[in-house]
Formats: sequence, structure tokens, C-alpha cells
Amino acid sequence: MKKMHVVALVLIAVAIAALISFMGDVTSYDTIAVAKQKPGKAVTMVAKMDKTQPLEYDPVKNPNYLSFTALDTLGNSIKVVYHNPKPTDMEKSERIVLKGSVVGDHFECKDILLKCPSKYKDDKNATQQNLNTSYEYKDSARS
Repeated sequence: MKKMHVVALVLIAVAIAALISFMGDVTSYDTIAVAKQKPGKAVTMVAKMDKTQPLEYDPVKNPNYLSFTALDTLGNSIKVVYHNPKPTDMEKSERIVLKGSVVGDHFECKDILLKCPSKYKDDKNATQQNLNTSYEYKDSARS
């Protein structure tokens, strides 16, 4: 075999090994029902805070304890316990990504990622006003 063929085979083998190693990091989002079926196993869920249930957080008593109820898109709920400080503006977040595992009757959360509320909401009045302002500017620029 030529030197070039050997080098090409080695590069192909390295590329395949890299792809296989990245496949282990691919995660899918589970529902609360699926997470409850996998107690103790690490899962990632997308949920929102149930604002009808109390949020337990007292930074004076214990700044590393947060407890709240999460709802998934199917309407299932679970108590979430997070042993770190409460993320800023968590109540304003539309969705939250929770990483952790189900332990007993609650979800032991290791990491919380907040999905920011969209500043690009559909507001037809604002859109129409922006369009009118834009047309007025273009017309005045032509004059």
C-alpha cells in the first residue's frame, strides 16, 4: 500500500471514532411520565413552572434549596428540587430545561436552563405601526 492510502485510512478511522464519541452526548427530551419510568437515570425534560403551586425558596434560610412544581406539555406534573441558587427571572421564563433524575416522588434537578420569553411576540398593532413609520420615513426621504 502506498503511504497516501495508509494516511487516508487512518484519517477515516479517526473521523469514525470522533462521530461515535459524539453520539453518546446526543440527548432527547423526555416527558415527566417517561422520566418517572426511569427512576435514578439521568434525563432531560422541557417543562414550565406551575404558577398555581407554591415556589419554595428562602435565600436567608437556605440559598441552595429551590422547590417548585413543573408541568410538561402533556399536563403531567412533578415536584422539582434544585440544590443551587434560584436562577434569575425564573418566573418570567416560558419554558425551562431540567437535567437530573427522578428520586422517589420528586425530580432531583442538577441543572436548569431557562428559555427566555420571546421579545418578538405577534403584536399586530406594533407591526402595523412599524410598517407605517417605515413608509413615512421612505416617503420623506424621497421628497
